[in-house]
Amino acid sequence: MNKKEYKKTLYYLQVELVKFQSHVIKEDIKVCTIFEGRDAAGKDGTIKRFTEHLSPRDTRVVALSKPTELDKKYWYFQRYIHYLPRGGEMVFFNRSWYNRAGVEKVMGFCTQEQYEKFMEEVPNFEHLIVHDGMKFTKYYLDITKEEQKRRLDERKKDPLKQWKISPIDKLAQKLWKEYSLARDEMFARTHFAFAPWFVIKADDKKEARINCIKHFLSRQDYPKKDEKLLVYDPNIVCEFDKSCYEKGLIAP
Repeated sequence: MNKKEYKKTLYYLQVELVKFQSHVIKEDIKVCTIFEGRDAAGKDGTIKRFTEHLSPRDTRVVALSKPTELDKKYWYFQRYIHYLPRGGEMVFFNRSWYNRAGVEKVMGFCTQEQYEKFMEEVPNFEHLIVHDGMKFTKYYLDITKEEQKRRLDERKKDPLKQWKISPIDKLAQKLWKEYSLARDEMFARTHFAFAPWFVIKADDKKEARINCIKHFLSRQDYPKKDEKLLVYDPNIVCEFDKSCYEKGLIAP
């Protein structure tokens, strides 16, 4: 997708997002979307394209720092409940409670017991928020090892991206296999009929952003929806199942 085509398509998709948000506000709907993925998978950029023309009063991006010692004394999900949307609000999580299934597990920031407890509780937690009527979507942006290396190297050279560099980033390539195993176990144990995972092949940032927005809007109901505009590429976005590996949508 060339730059001109990308900008034109993005503009029309952002118009659709504004139309959808108007409906959300009018009908008092709660919308929660979470974005997971490895370091440098493109979560920041994708969320930015979702939110850049939405109402700032009715839109929030949640990107929590590591838990404090006080946070650790509460029930694990309690920290996140505070940030869930009220009626008429759209909330985008840049990483979420699934930190426990990824970074915390791989880096040893939680015990095996805490990890298993999370896996036992997350189905009930997500069932409760969906049962309450929340529009809840889970995206995982997947990139190849080579593309992650290229992006991480690029960060080091860009003075405007220094805030993105962390000690965990430096271990991303070294622990690639461990993160792959954690991701695969997360998919296997937390892909629910009421809260499925959707995988985005994200090596191409433009294609990933465009198709993610198309997919998101294609699943929503709102007035004057442009159905033709929202046809997404199934080779870039797919609901998780074993065929995602076979199609090459999930990097080994």
